[in-house]
Amino acid sequence: MSSASLTSKLATEEQKLLACIHCGLCLEACPTYVITGDENDGPRGRLYLMRAVGEGKLSNESRAFERHIDRCLGCRACEQVCPAGVEYGQLLEAARAELFTAATQRGLGYKALRFALQHIWLQPARLKFAFAIARMIRGSGFAGLLLKTGLARILSRRFEFGLALLQSSSPESGRRFDPEGTRAHETPRVLAPSNTPAPQSKVCATKNPAAALLFSGCVGEGLFSRVNRATVRVLEVNGVEVRIPEEQVCCGALHAHAGDLAGARALARQNISAFSHTENVPVVTNAGGCGAMLASYGHLLSGDETFAPAARTFSERIRDVSQQLKLVGSNAGSSITTKPITYDASCHLLYGQHAGEAPLEMLGSISQLNFARLEGSERCCGGAGIYNLLEPELSREVLAEKLANIRATGAQVLATGNPGCQMQIGAGALLAGMNLRICHPVELLDESYARAGFYKQDGSTT
Repeated sequence: MSSASLTSKLATEEQKLLACIHCGLCLEACPTYVITGDENDGPRGRLYLMRAVGEGKLSNESRAFERHIDRCLGCRACEQVCPAGVEYGQLLEAARAELFTAATQRGLGYKALRFALQHIWLQPARLKFAFAIARMIRGSGFAGLLLKTGLARILSRRFEFGLALLQSSSPESGRRFDPEGTRAHETPRVLAPSNTPAPQSKVCATKNPAAALLFSGCVGEGLFSRVNRATVRVLEVNGVEVRIPEEQVCCGALHAHAGDLAGARALARQNISAFSHTENVPVVTNAGGCGAMLASYGHLLSGDETFAPAARTFSERIRDVSQQLKLVGSNAGSSITTKPITYDASCHLLYGQHAGEAPLEMLGSISQLNFARLEGSERCCGGAGIYNLLEPELSREVLAEKLANIRATGAQVLATGNPGCQMQIGAGALLAGMNLRICHPVELLDESYARAGFYKQDGSTT
């Protein structure tokens, strides 16, 4: 990697780097700094490193620069407390963009990531096939057997955690409860493609008709299709007619966070085109990471003369399902369980989409909810895309704090609005032997509506 390349890239962000006033308020908000106590593992230290390389004071081949940039979770909690409004997330991606071009100098994990992002995630057919294989492994019981017998850990702790991540995405992890706490039947429902009219809802409260386009997501549809189905049902019950554009692709979050901005831009252009047929209709997501990425398309494509205006308009249309329900109003559902339920905030839903209260208000539509407040809900769980596999030791330490706080609530159900968070916390709970159901908040509201009689036997709305 040439010094000119990296210096030039960071030089374009010079004003953002200079915005830091070095007050240090970001440090206690940073999970990695809190654990290591190393200034270079905090936002302020990382900004110093970026600025030093941009000004040519530090070699772009510095091991310290690579190490501490890689160790950042990218949770963006620092942005929330920064009095100067430093756009740290954008600066982090700019630094990683240059490190990505030097992937041959990095570890095997990063080389594998680069290969997957370029040769699988950019090819929808290959990605669909990869998720089909993952679901087959998940459903075969083989992964569960390796975990139960301890063979997975003998191979490596990283392999064991990878299998636990896959297992935690299983529908069994998001199982429903009947009033006695046993599993209830879930009626499957096929999502309507963009050229097929969605069934009309007969809503129990008077609402203004609305429409939305669902961003289903690659991981969302590949491993969490049940959440997408629940999202459609809940929106329709509340008077929102839903369409799902078939041409949509991965949001590009993994690419952007890994520094592959070219790949992220290619996916962004495809998604903007896929959702361009109805430009005045909101684009609804149920994944905090996807939503934050989609909302950043305006910045990502700001230098693209062809797509820049459309990208800005597209970003303004992004809403989390909880934000959409807050806008249109939501019906009250029935009680689902007396077990304590807690909520953990997705970092990118909280800091990227600024949806702090909306998910809690969505849960508030459930009658007689036994809610237990989670200490540190606003702090990262350590998932951060595939950070848990690339930086496993630090990720485990961040997760350990989260699991300890969950235990303290006494909750047996945890809701969180991002598939990566569901898998991270679910994997940690599985390996720790915790009796914890992990699900999306919209799944709980969907279950509440089912108990209230809002759905027919075939799963459509009544």
